[in-house]
Amino acid sequence: MVSKAEKMKTIFKNMFSLKADVASHEEIRERLLQGGKITGTNMCVLICAMVIASVGLNVSSTAVIIGAMLISPLMGSILAMAYGLVTNDLKLWRNHAVGFGMQIVISLATSTLYFLLSPLKEATPELLARTSPTFFDVLIATAGGIAGIIGQTRQGQYNSIIPGVAIATALMPPICTCGYSIANANWKMLGGAAYLFIVNAYFIFLASAVILVVLKTPKVRQLTEKEWKKLRFKMIRNTLIILIPSIILAYFMIKGK
Repeated sequence: MVSKAEKMKTIFKNMFSLKADVASHEEIRERLLQGGKITGTNMCVLICAMVIASVGLNVSSTAVIIGAMLISPLMGSILAMAYGLVTNDLKLWRNHAVGFGMQIVISLATSTLYFLLSPLKEATPELLARTSPTFFDVLIATAGGIAGIIGQTRQGQYNSIIPGVAIATALMPPICTCGYSIANANWKMLGGAAYLFIVNAYFIFLASAVILVVLKTPKVRQLTEKEWKKLRFKMIRNTLIILIPSIILAYFMIKGK
């Protein structure tokens, strides 16, 4: 006879199971790689999103900024990079990393051009809010990455989660703030905004990779023990390098209140 404790354990296990309604590995691969494609359509949408976000930051309009985040295609590239890493497909990872780099360059160029031409030069509260990243931003990005990859790996219902993730992780405003900083030669502001973007992008990437590992995503090839140790060391090192400054900034932020 099954005890109540075992029944409760089974119920909770089923409630939080990621494998109950997971899509097939082929479907997951197709979704993630399709979302990470760099096409003419995606690039045009990206430029439009950057202009909308830049205007929103420039006039301090939260609603406009949210609208830009909803149409931004940046999230797809990060999830595709995570898939390439987990499957040990280095060629795939490099291709999407290069594509993501191109998106960043185009985003920076668009926002910088906008702020060079804009008659409004004063840093608004919305711009300043993207210049002091802390550990709380790490938590937001991690939760957003988990929600995003879980949404993309479900059977036929993933689209409803992505807009919320785009709002929560806010990849667009930090890049726009970088563009504002470049246009106005404010290098201190540029450092804070660039760090916030790195924090968001990296922890979305890391959280997505962890969930794909949990789902036992098939690998192109198995890593040797030496290769695995090397990869693990790099991931731990990179995480600490990005994480430690945010903890220090959060400490000073709390202490200052």
